[in-house]
Amino acid sequence: MIKIDQLSLARQMDIVFKEVEQELAGLTAGTLFVQIRNNAVGKFGIRHNPIAGRNGQFTFTEEGLSAVHQLSFRNMAIESLKYKHHWTHGEITYDFMVRQGIIVVDAILESNYNMANLMIRYPRQTYHEVSSDL
Repeated sequence: MIKIDQLSLARQMDIVFKEVEQELAGLTAGTLFVQIRNNAVGKFGIRHNPIAGRNGQFTFTEEGLSAVHQLSFRNMAIESLKYKHHWTHGEITYDFMVRQGIIVVDAILESNYNMANLMIRYPRQTYHEVSSDL
């Protein structure tokens, strides 16, 4: 059995898209989020409001992202990983919508750092030198 840390982040993103394929097929807009810890995908999912109401009535539309839209979305998501530099923990969110038949995607990359880990990694003398400059 392959462990998640043996797969590249791009391959993990491909798996994410395979898992949410059915959900994306019913949506024309939303936010896909991918939480990353130690360069491995942890939690992921889609934030959306699938129920549209007008004039006191809820309507359900069967429209969603086509196979072509999903392929373009997946390719853009994998391409966006090239902008992730030097961080191993964080979250990437992809806001998506279909406009005039074309999928539009905005990627937001959020890095997370933990001060407790930095305190262990760097020797104590480093902090005394920095505090004397303040």
